[in-house]
Amino acid sequence: MRQIATLIMPRLLSFGNGGASAARQRWIVRVGLFGAIGVAFWAGMFAVCLKVLFYFKSQEEIGNILAWKLLSMVMVIYFSLLVFSGILTCLSKLYISKDLLLVFSLPVSAFKIFIARWIEAALDSSWMIIIYTLPVLISYGIVYSAGFTYYLLSAGVMILLSAVASLVSAVLVMVMVIVIPAGRVKSIFVFLGLTLFLLLYLAFRLLRPERFVDPEAFRTVMVYMKAMQVPASPLLPSTWAFNTLKFSLTGNIGQAVYYFMILVSCSVTFFCTAVLVSAGIYFKGMSKTQTARQPFHKPKSRKSFFFSFLPRAKQAYIIKEIKMFLRDQTQWSQVFLIAALIFIYVYNFKVLPLERAPINTVYLQNLLSFLNMGLATFVLTAVAGRFAYPAVSAEGEAFWLVRSAPVSIRTFLWIKFFIYLFPLLVLTEVLIVMTNIMLKVTPAMMGISTITVFFMVPAVVGMAIGLGATYPDFNAENPTQVITSFGGLIFMMASAAYIICIIMLEAGPVYRIFISGLLHRDLSAGVIAWSVAAFGAVIVISVCVTIIPMWFGERALS
Repeated sequence: MRQIATLIMPRLLSFGNGGASAARQRWIVRVGLFGAIGVAFWAGMFAVCLKVLFYFKSQEEIGNILAWKLLSMVMVIYFSLLVFSGILTCLSKLYISKDLLLVFSLPVSAFKIFIARWIEAALDSSWMIIIYTLPVLISYGIVYSAGFTYYLLSAGVMILLSAVASLVSAVLVMVMVIVIPAGRVKSIFVFLGLTLFLLLYLAFRLLRPERFVDPEAFRTVMVYMKAMQVPASPLLPSTWAFNTLKFSLTGNIGQAVYYFMILVSCSVTFFCTAVLVSAGIYFKGMSKTQTARQPFHKPKSRKSFFFSFLPRAKQAYIIKEIKMFLRDQTQWSQVFLIAALIFIYVYNFKVLPLERAPINTVYLQNLLSFLNMGLATFVLTAVAGRFAYPAVSAEGEAFWLVRSAPVSIRTFLWIKFFIYLFPLLVLTEVLIVMTNIMLKVTPAMMGISTITVFFMVPAVVGMAIGLGATYPDFNAENPTQVITSFGGLIFMMASAAYIICIIMLEAGPVYRIFISGLLHRDLSAGVIAWSVAAFGAVIVISVCVTIIPMWFGERALS
C-alpha cells in the first residue's frame, strides 16, 4: 500500500505546483474563466432539472413514472459515458504515458503499478462527469424531500459506478493490447472508434426514446403507461444504481441498501479481477508496446503529381502532413466514427415530422434550413477542434525541425490551413446540401446557405490553426489534451461567437427575401440595400476572422 501511495504522490504534488510554476496572473485568469463557465453551466443544468422535475411531480399518475424513467436514462447515460471516457484514459495512463519507462524500472510489482495508474485514470475519466451529474441528483433530492441517507447513498453510487466503469475499461484495454500485434498499440484506436459508436448506439437504443414522444404509436393509454414502466436489464450496474436512488427517494431504505450492497460487491469483484489480470498480462502488454513499430505503408518518393506545381520545400511539407495523418491511427480511425455520426445527423432531418407541425410546412422547412447553417458550422467547429486545432501541437518535440527548415512560419501555417480547409469545406457543404434536399427548401435558401457556409468554413479553420499556433502544447500526449486546454476553450468560444454573429446578421435579410419569394413580390430598394450590407459584412468578418488568428499564430511561433 505504501508503494502505491508513493507512485501516486507525484500526481498529487503536481496540483500544488501548477499555480506556482506558471505566471501567477495568467494562472488566475485561466482558473477564473474556466471556473465561471463551469459554475454557470452547472447552475443552468440545476435550474432546468429542478423545473422539469417539479413539472413532472405536478402531473398525477404519469408524473412519477416520467421522473423515474428520466432517472433511469440518466444512470444509463452516466455509466456509458464513464466507460467511453475510461477506455481512452486507461489506454493513455497504462501504456502511452511518457513516464512509464521510469516507473517500470522501479522495484515495484506490475500489479501495484497498475493499481496506482488505475486510480489516476479513474479520477481523470470521471471527475467532470460526476460534477455535472450532481445537479440532477440534487434536484431529485429537493423535489422528493429526501433525507440525508439519499445524499449519502447518491455519493456512494456515483463513486462505485465510476469505479466499475473504470475497471471494465482497464480490463478491456489490457486484453486488447495483448491481442493487437506488438508495435501497433495505437491500432487499438480503430477498435475503440468502432466500439465507441456501437456502445453509444446501444445505450441510445436501450432508452428507446422514439416510443415515448409519440403516444399515438400505442393503441391505448394503458399500453403506453406499461411501456413507460418497462425496467432496464437487471444485470446492468446502472440498474442497481437506479434502484438504490429510487428506493432511497421513496423511503424504502432497506431495498436501497440491498441494491447498494450489490453495487459494492460488483465493484470489489471487478477490482480483484482487474488486479489478477494485470498481474498476468500488464507487464507483457507494456513490453509489447515498446517494440519497434512496423509501418503500415512503405516509404514512397517525395514527389507527387498533385503538388508538382509547388516549390520542393512546400511539396515536402504537404506530403509530410498527409503522411502524418495516415500513419497516426488516432486521427484517421476517428473518421469512421465521424462519418457514422454525420449519417445520423442527416437521417434526423429525413425523419422530421414536418407535416404534423402547427407551423406552415414551407415556412418551417426554410426556417430549419437557415438554422441548420448554425448547426452544421457547430459540427464543423467540433471536427476542426479535433483535427485542425491540434495540428501545430502535433509537431511535438520535433518542432525545431520546422524552425530550421527553409520554409517560413507563415508558409508553415498556411500549408496546414489549406490541408484541413478542403476536406472540411466538402464535409460541411455536403451536410448543408443533403439536409436542404431532404427539407425541400426553396432555391434561394439553398443558394444562401451554401454560399454562407463557403465563407464560414475558412474562418473556423483559420481560427483553429491560428489559435492552435497561439496556444501550442508540444508536450501533449494526445490531441484530446490540446483541445481541452485554455486555448481550446478560447477557440470554441470564439467560434460560437462568430457563428452566432453571422446568423444574426443574415436573419433579417434572409427572412425578407424568403417572404418576398413566397408571396411573389419584388424586393424593395431598402431590403436590397440591407441585404447587400449584411452579406457584405458577413464576407468582411469572415475574411478578418480567417486572417487575424493566423497572424497571431505566426507571431506567437516566431
